[in-house]
Amino acid sequence: MKRIAVLTSGGDAPGMNAAIRAVVRGAIYHKMEVFGIERGYEGLINGNIDKMEVCSVSDIMQRGGTCLKTARSKRFMTPEGFGKAVETLERYEIEGLVVIGGDGSYRGGLELAKAGKTVIGLPGTIDNDLVYTDFTIGFDTAVNTVLSAIGNIRDTSSSHERGTVIEVMGRRCGDIALYAGLTGGAESILIPEEPVDMDAICETLIQGKNRGKMHSVILRAEGVEISSEELAETITQRTGIDTKIVVLAYIQRGGSPTARDRMLASRMGYRAVELLLQEGMTSKAVGIKGDEIVSYDLEEALNMKKTHDKSLMNLAKILSI
Repeated sequence: MKRIAVLTSGGDAPGMNAAIRAVVRGAIYHKMEVFGIERGYEGLINGNIDKMEVCSVSDIMQRGGTCLKTARSKRFMTPEGFGKAVETLERYEIEGLVVIGGDGSYRGGLELAKAGKTVIGLPGTIDNDLVYTDFTIGFDTAVNTVLSAIGNIRDTSSSHERGTVIEVMGRRCGDIALYAGLTGGAESILIPEEPVDMDAICETLIQGKNRGKMHSVILRAEGVEISSEELAETITQRTGIDTKIVVLAYIQRGGSPTARDRMLASRMGYRAVELLLQEGMTSKAVGIKGDEIVSYDLEEALNMKKTHDKSLMNLAKILSI
């Protein structure tokens, strides 16, 4: 291939800029022309596309968000909008498209693949909810952001001798809550993959209170069946512990990416270029297994079924006694 493009789509994630940088500079190193599409699929429809140079991605790796901006596009899901997107790729003679985003972005890329375009997906989402890869770009930074918040909240919770329900993102995937809760010493962790056991939660909190513990942290992923308000109210009623709610929301998406996310994004971005350089390459999803950068057929990656590993949740319960 001689001419490729890159876009970011859906929710932003720390490390997207590092991935863009790796795609752009990797492509230029291999004598390819590379174009940046602004505002995801919406920008593709509108023709918001410009050629990128080495200097286009200078001083961005350490920045959160995405220099290409991002958006969600309902028009892309219509025949007219999709047709305009394909027309833009053909008008600029784009031979390969790198899509950085989550599940919805990948599904948009799959539709382009079915229309005969070569698409390489890079997993850019803090939720870590793409099954085919161990970790997604932005997840590690989001976990560390939550971890920092847990430390700050513990200070004030201890001063007031109360409990705090901290609500984190993740939609149907509880990985942010699980990883941050385990490493942050949360007394209880609630994730969508497991049923809520209020008896166990309250028993843990009462045991802590009886041995003189002055505060408690309960981490709740947003996809859990019980709301944060109901959870806090039930804990207060059944344990006598005054319990407040903190919703971290979009703070989890911002901030400078960790070294781990920058490394992951750089490796994956360059791998996307390597794949596009291979003759006859079909659409792929790039991920990581162990410490190896891997790739799967794009449709195969999207159709993989998640299996919940209970070992980390069990460890968190053991260590929270």
